[in-house]
Amino acid sequence: MRFFSKLIKPLLALAAAGMVLAQQGCSKEPAAPAPKEEPAAQARKPGEGPRVVTLSVTEKGYEPSPLTLKKDEPVKLVVTRKTDQTCATEIIMKDYGINTPLPLDTPVEIAFTPNKTGTLTYGCAMGQMISGVFMVE
Repeated sequence: MRFFSKLIKPLLALAAAGMVLAQQGCSKEPAAPAPKEEPAAQARKPGEGPRVVTLSVTEKGYEPSPLTLKKDEPVKLVVTRKTDQTCATEIIMKDYGINTPLPLDTPVEIAFTPNKTGTLTYGCAMGQMISGVFMVE
């Protein structure tokens, strides 16, 4: 009987712990954070200057992406490459003739005005293998 007690008690405790974890929805992988909502773009008043949009180049690519822009609203991108572990050492927007180097840890300002609605893809010099998207409304 003593052997039975030493064997069964730990198994019952393990089974009970498994049931508690299953009820809590425990998994090996942490839950993904909820996507961040981009603040709504506000209409620019005459003389206010361009909308400033901050982008970072990380191991994950251009962040954040996608972002929403307004057609005919001037934009000043401020792009900072924060890693050497990327081929995105420049940013290219073919439709706007933009091909700008991104030195490490140095904010780079790029001004442009989206002139048509739709998806505007930008990316690295390697055929935009690493890319981001602006949704132009």
